[in-house]
Amino acid sequence: MKKTVCLIGRPNVGKSSLFNRLIHEDKAIILDIPGITRDRIYGSVDYQGKSFFLIDTGGLDFGDGDFHQDIFLQARFAIDEADVILFVVDGKSELNENDYAIRDLLHSCHKKVIVVVNKIDNERRNDLIYAFYELGFETVMGVSAAHKIGFDALLQEITKDFPQEEKEEEDVCKFCLIGRPNVGKSSLVNALLNEERAIVSDVAGTTRDAIDTPFVYHGKPYLVIDTAGIKKSGRIYENVEKYSLLRSMKAIERSDVCVLLIDAQDGIKENEKHIISLALQAGKGMVFVVNKWDTVSNSEEAMKQWKEKIFYEFQFLRYVPVVFLSALQKKRIHLLMPEIIKAYENHRKEVSTSVLNDVIHEATMLHEPPSYKGKRLKIYYVYQSEVCPPKFTFQVNSKGLVHFSYERYLENKIRENFDFSGTPIVLQFKNRSE
Repeated sequence: MKKTVCLIGRPNVGKSSLFNRLIHEDKAIILDIPGITRDRIYGSVDYQGKSFFLIDTGGLDFGDGDFHQDIFLQARFAIDEADVILFVVDGKSELNENDYAIRDLLHSCHKKVIVVVNKIDNERRNDLIYAFYELGFETVMGVSAAHKIGFDALLQEITKDFPQEEKEEEDVCKFCLIGRPNVGKSSLVNALLNEERAIVSDVAGTTRDAIDTPFVYHGKPYLVIDTAGIKKSGRIYENVEKYSLLRSMKAIERSDVCVLLIDAQDGIKENEKHIISLALQAGKGMVFVVNKWDTVSNSEEAMKQWKEKIFYEFQFLRYVPVVFLSALQKKRIHLLMPEIIKAYENHRKEVSTSVLNDVIHEATMLHEPPSYKGKRLKIYYVYQSEVCPPKFTFQVNSKGLVHFSYERYLENKIRENFDFSGTPIVLQFKNRSE
C-alpha cells in the first residue's frame, strides 16, 4: 500500500510552500498569516517509480491563546497515519519553544523523522543547517521551497526505504465502501459476507490488512475494502468525520468501483461531495447506496425524492446507479452486487470503432457543432483509446473549437447508445496533425 508522509511544524516555516512543490500543484493556501492551514490537506507524490500520500497540517503554536485543540488533533492524526514525518523548521530564525514542543511530541512517536530546514536558498546558508541537529534527530536536510533547492535529495531520503509498489491482480474486482463515519460501511460488509451465496476466503495471507476482505460471489472472487478504519481505542478523532478522508483516498486508489454510502436519516453532507469527487477524479466506477432504508416510510415515493435529491447534488453523475437498502436489517442487499459488477464491467468495456463512428456521425447530423468566428468544428474520426475508465479520442480540425456544452452533448450520445452506467467516460480531442 502507498506510504504516507506528513509535514509538521510551527506556523510560517513554509510547510504549505513545501507541500505545493512536492505535489507540483498550488493546492495549499499560502498566506503570511499564522495558522492559515486549519485542516489537513492531502496530495500524492510520485518519484522514480515510488509514490506516497503527503499530508499538510496546520501550524502548531502551543503558546497561542487562540490555538484550537482541533489543529493539534489533526496534527496528531497525521503523525499516527504517517510512515515518515517531515519536521519543517525555519532556517532563517532560531529554534523557539514551539519547535522544542514539537520535537518532544515527535520523539515520543518512534517514527522516522526528517528535519527539513526550509529557506536555505544559497550555499552560504548551508552552515546554518548544523544548528538544527540540536533537535536530536539523525537526518537534517536543507531546502528552499521558494527556489526549489534540495528537493531531489529530500525525495531520495523520504523514499529510500519504500518498497516498489506491488501490482494487484487485474482479474479480481476490487470495490471500496466510502462515506462518512457511522453511515453503515462495516455493517454493509458484514451483510454482504453473510449472504448465503457469499463465501469468505480462508486462504492464509489473503487479507493485506484489517480493512481488506476477499470473498466469492457466484463463483467469482471479489475484494471489498472497508474504509471504516483501524480501531484505535481512546483516540477521539476516530469519531470526527473529517478524519476519514485519507483512508478514503487510499481505498479509492486501489479500487475499481467506489460505493458511496449515504445515511437515509441524515441526508447528503458536504464531506460526501468531497469524497465522491475524489473517486470521479480518479476515474473509478461508482455506485450510490442510500443505507438505513428501513427507517424510511412511504418508500416508493421516498425513492423518487431521493433520486431527485442525489442527481441535484451530484449533477454530472446521473449515470451512477442508486441502490436503497438496509445493511443492519439485511434488506434489499441482493440489489447491490449486480450494480457493482455492472459498473466494473462497464468500466472495462470496449466498443467497436465502426459503430462508434456511426453514432458520432449521426449525432453531428442531428446537431451540427457550433461555429466560432466563422470556423466550425469538424470531427474526422473517433476511436476508443483506453479503458478503466473508457476514453474516446476524437480527431478534429481544431480542438480549440470544442465547446464544453457540445462535448457534453457528445458524451450523452455515447451513453444513449452504449451502456456505460456506473462509470465515467473521458472525451479527448486531438488535432488531425497530432
